Amino acid sequence: MTDVPPAASVEKFRDWRFGLFVHWGLYSLPARHEWVKNRERLTDEDYQPYFDHFEPDLYDPAKWARAAREAGMKYAVLTTKHHEGFCLWDSEVSDYTVAHTAWGAGKDLVKQFVEACRAEGLGVGFYHSLIDWHHPEFPIDLVHPQRDDEEAIAKAAGRDVQVYADYLHAQTRELLTNYGPIDIMWFDFSYPGRKYDDGRDGHGKGRDDWRSEELMAMVRELQPDILINDRLDIPGDFVTPEQYQPDGPMERDGVPVLWEACQTLNGSWGYDRDNLDWKSPELLVKMLVDSVSKDGNLLLNVGPTGRGEFDPRALATLASIGEWMRLHERSIRGARPAEYTPPVDARYTQKGNRLYLHLFSWPMGHVHLAGLGGKVKYAQLLNDASEIHRIENDPHQQAQNTTMGGVSSDVLTLKLPIQKPNVLVPVIELFLS
Repeated sequence: MTDVPPAASVEKFRDWRFGLFVHWGLYSLPARHEWVKNRERLTDEDYQPYFDHFEPDLYDPAKWARAAREAGMKYAVLTTKHHEGFCLWDSEVSDYTVAHTAWGAGKDLVKQFVEACRAEGLGVGFYHSLIDWHHPEFPIDLVHPQRDDEEAIAKAAGRDVQVYADYLHAQTRELLTNYGPIDIMWFDFSYPGRKYDDGRDGHGKGRDDWRSEELMAMVRELQPDILINDRLDIPGDFVTPEQYQPDGPMERDGVPVLWEACQTLNGSWGYDRDNLDWKSPELLVKMLVDSVSKDGNLLLNVGPTGRGEFDPRALATLASIGEWMRLHERSIRGARPAEYTPPVDARYTQKGNRLYLHLFSWPMGHVHLAGLGGKVKYAQLLNDASEIHRIENDPHQQAQNTTMGGVSSDVLTLKLPIQKPNVLVPVIELFLS
């Protein structure tokens, strides 16, 4: 056992670049954010109708996996259990599972998901919540739905987080034993030392509560090739910026680290019927390109409905991204950052001797590429392989009314068509000498 992940797993993760996150649970029925139990201070009794009426009769993970593959995604991560505590498989240590609902007797939705992903050639990851608002031994703290209920707090005074940690470890063992090789373990989340706004102790939880080192050692033992994220309150194999794009390659103590930005389609992870804050396909493609240009991945989330389907708006967005990826995949898949500095409002990725210029805004007539003078033997638009004319600059040339001059010979100028190609983000493929 080692704390260093296998190099092959790291490179596979970097090659994938684009994955699907799926947040799905009982919260898909109220359909107003996956933290609805927390936000609305719901008790277990208040929440019980969602368990009683969970009936995802249209669940077809083959359709999910196909939509992911056609969008250009290479792996998928499923919420096996979110903070609400509801499990999507028939856990041996809990009755709060799909297998104990009226609809799902004996069902294992995780198994179906894993099989569907493998059939489409997708890597498989499990998200598993460290938090559990349903478990009787999980202490009430500042993120618990009953945090303002004095009577509930008094009744919960004797709860033992280590009894809960035993449960957490047992479920993790099930997930990493019963479904074959798993590529990613995505734990969520730690919050040690966190206080209430008024300064009171929030009883936040971290490595000691989860017994994180012991938990990570078990994960490594059960799945030697797995990658583990960074939310156990100890360093993991990759870091997980959430709902923001880093301003550069991510580092830990000045050393580059593997990273993956996790992002939503509309600001909510779970199905949120009335949320209209949808990101455009163009913006999402730019986020993907931006991540890869900084040596990161993008994990893009879909929250299925209570009946088990992807929202039509989500499917339409994935299809748009998929069409862009169909034409531009080689600028993303297996690509790495480039050593050159791109023009303003553009990003570079590179694969071997091919440098990819992603133009976030379309210039008028020309684009100037610093450091590439004399280094490019051919240039073309990637979407249709149409040639782009190259101009090697002469710094001694005088600028005239219609002729540029005084541009360094270290700069390569490309002459562009006036009309922007009809794609979300145009890409120019540059073949380096």
